[in-house]
Amino acid sequence: MIRFAVVGDIGSGKSFISNLFNCPVFNADLEVVDVYKKNKSCFLKIKKLIPNHFSSFPIKKEELIRSILADKNNLKKISSIVHPIIRKKLNFFLKKNKNKKFIVLDIPLYFENKLNKKNDIIIYIDAKKKQILKKLKKRKNFNLSLINQFKSLQYPLKYKKKKSDFVIKNDYKIRTAKNNIQKILKKVNK
Repeated sequence: MIRFAVVGDIGSGKSFISNLFNCPVFNADLEVVDVYKKNKSCFLKIKKLIPNHFSSFPIKKEELIRSILADKNNLKKISSIVHPIIRKKLNFFLKKNKNKKFIVLDIPLYFENKLNKKNDIIIYIDAKKKQILKKLKKRKNFNLSLINQFKSLQYPLKYKKKKSDFVIKNDYKIRTAKNNIQKILKKVNK
């Protein structure tokens, strides 16, 4: 199995590119949303650590945002509970797809959580800051200080780019993205 890890800035189009590979994708952001909706034990642990911000299960995005903006340490507390759950889901995904030729790991904190393996093929998604901001502003619950808090957990983009095997310049056009993916697959299949 060949593992592609897609890394880059928040809003650079990691998920957009990942989904064009036509193989199983582990999207950590979607898995986190799923945990907030379905994992009551996670909710209880978070509520115990940060009692003043969460009212009832399932965890509401607005309550999460308020808690993180109220105290920057809350993001670390929440992460300490959620990340081990996501790691288990990742391990299940890897076992389930062990016979696939390719898989894609769309994990924002891929390096930070030390998920990188020696043979992983790392693809850095490079997008213009202006375009990223334009995309982010379209998101529901857009909040720049929240985004900056998430960025504070991440390694510098220069580090991620340097560690990558390939760089895709994302112009947010499907045709360009597919062409870039085909070039990567050709090189990997040699």
